[in-house]
Amino acid sequence: MVLDPRRYFDEIELGEEYESPGRTVTEADIVMFAGLSGDYNVLHTDAEFMKKTVFGERIAHGLLCLAIQSGLFTRATALGFGGLRWKFKAPVKIGDTIRLRAKVVDKKNLDTPDRGQITLDRTILNQRDEVVQQGQTDLIVQKRP
Repeated sequence: MVLDPRRYFDEIELGEEYESPGRTVTEADIVMFAGLSGDYNVLHTDAEFMKKTVFGERIAHGLLCLAIQSGLFTRATALGFGGLRWKFKAPVKIGDTIRLRAKVVDKKNLDTPDRGQITLDRTILNQRDEVVQQGQTDLIVQKRP
């Protein structure tokens, strides 16, 4: 289901759920993220070294997958990111296809009358339906003018 990204706080209901389409993580993603972040850890950049590890091959940066899931989610007229509680559960490898499941679990008014906060349970799953990351995010969302 594609949701309208221009939704206001008032239009978002507790319990709403969303599942994104898949997005395959590529070697180019990993290389570009390493360059952008400066994180050249051998887990992500040394194919020969990683052949000898428990993973057997390079894995994606956890923060790369966190960023991808953010892009897979469109829900509200978000004014900002309010918080993050996150767990990295399993590696994501080159060629894995990840998708996001999100559910609105809390909603509250803020002191500023033109905005509220929604809390989302988010789960990133791979193509085998294995949970690779999960947590909660808080979004600051605009109220209807």
